Amino acid sequence: MRDYVEIGIGREARRAYKLDDVSLVPARRTRSSSDVDTGWNFDAYDFEIPVVSHPTDALASPEFAIEMGRLGGLGVLNAEGLLGRHASFEEAVAKVAGIGAVEEDFSRVDDVLRSRASATKTLQELHAAPIDYDLLTERIAQVRDAGVTVGVRVSPQNAREVAPAVVKAGAEILFIQGTLISAEHVQSGGEPLNLKEFIGSLEVPVIAGGVYDYTTATHLMRSGAAGIIVGAGNATSAETLGLGMPMATAISDVAAARREYLDETGGRYVHVIADGEIATSGDIAKAIACGADAVMVGRPLAAAEEAAGHGVYWEAASAHPRFPRGSVTPTGYAEERLPLETVLNGPTADPYGRMNLVEGLRRAMAKCGYTDLKAFQKVGLAMRR
Repeated sequence: MRDYVEIGIGREARRAYKLDDVSLVPARRTRSSSDVDTGWNFDAYDFEIPVVSHPTDALASPEFAIEMGRLGGLGVLNAEGLLGRHASFEEAVAKVAGIGAVEEDFSRVDDVLRSRASATKTLQELHAAPIDYDLLTERIAQVRDAGVTVGVRVSPQNAREVAPAVVKAGAEILFIQGTLISAEHVQSGGEPLNLKEFIGSLEVPVIAGGVYDYTTATHLMRSGAAGIIVGAGNATSAETLGLGMPMATAISDVAAARREYLDETGGRYVHVIADGEIATSGDIAKAIACGADAVMVGRPLAAAEEAAGHGVYWEAASAHPRFPRGSVTPTGYAEERLPLETVLNGPTADPYGRMNLVEGLRRAMAKCGYTDLKAFQKVGLAMRR
C-alpha cells in the first residue's frame, strides 16, 4: 500500500525512499562469491557485468569505451558531446577539466561556485560548435573495430536528426536519454517526436530515459523501448527544476511496470537501468535488489586513468546551452587515479565501496545467498529508519 503524508490542508505527498534508506536482508543460506554470476544479457548482447557508463565526455573517449567493453561492461559515447564536435577531443576536454580541477585549491564557497560556473560556461562554448558527422562516425567506428559493443546516446530533442546518422555509423545500442523523457514530446510550431513510430523505424534496440514513475515507464515500454533508464544521474534536477523521485521507490515502481507489461505482452521483457544515487558497490547492490537489471555509473568511474576528464566529472546535461543541470567538479582522484580495471574489479584498499565495485556487488549477492542477478532482485529489503 502506498504511503501518503499530509503536507498541508488538502495537499498530500507520497512518501518515497532513497537507496540509502534501505538495506539488504541476508537469508539463512550464503554462497561463495566465486560462484556468483554477474552477467547481464540485453537483446542480442551479453555483458559480464551489469555496469553501463554515463554518456559524458568526462568519461567516454573511444579508448574508455573500448576498455569498458573489454572488462565486460558497456561504455556509452555521447553523440552530442565534444567527441563529435572537436577534432582535438583531448584538448577540448582539458579546457573544461582544467578549470574544474582548480576548485580543489579554494577554501571559500564563492570561489568554488565561480570556478564551477566558469567551467560550465567553457563547456557550453565548446558545445556551440556544430556536430561533425564524419568525425563522429570515425570515433564510433574506432570502438566498433575494437570488437566491443557500441552504445551511443542522443538527446530526445535531437533524436530525429542525430540518431539515424549514429546508427548508420555503427551504433549497436541507441540510448535516447535526457533529464526527463516521455513517449510523445509535444511542442507548438513543430512536429512532435512520437517515440513509438521513431523506435519502430530503427534497426537497433533502444534504451530510453530518464523516468521516475510507473505510468511513464509503461508508456515507454509500449513505445517499443527495450530498456528503461530510471533517474537522471547526478544532474541537479531537484535544485533547478524541482524534479525527482528517490531511487529505491523509483526503481521499484518501474520494475512493477515491467512485470505488468511482461504479462500484458505475453513475455516481452524490458530491462531496467538505474541511473542515480550510485556512488558505491553497496548502492549498485541495492539498485539491483529494488528491481534494476543494470546500473549506469558516472562519477565513480571518473577515478579511472582511462576517464577522459582526468579526474574531473560532469554530466551530459551540464552542457545545456540555456539551462545546465549538473556542474563540473573534481572527484578527488586527480592525482591518484587508478586503472579502470581496479575501479571495477579491484583489488583495493578503500573500505567504503568506492572501488572494486563489481566485487562488492558479487559479495553482497553471495552473503544474501544468490548467484545470479535475476534471482537477486527477490532479496529481502529492510528500512534503515
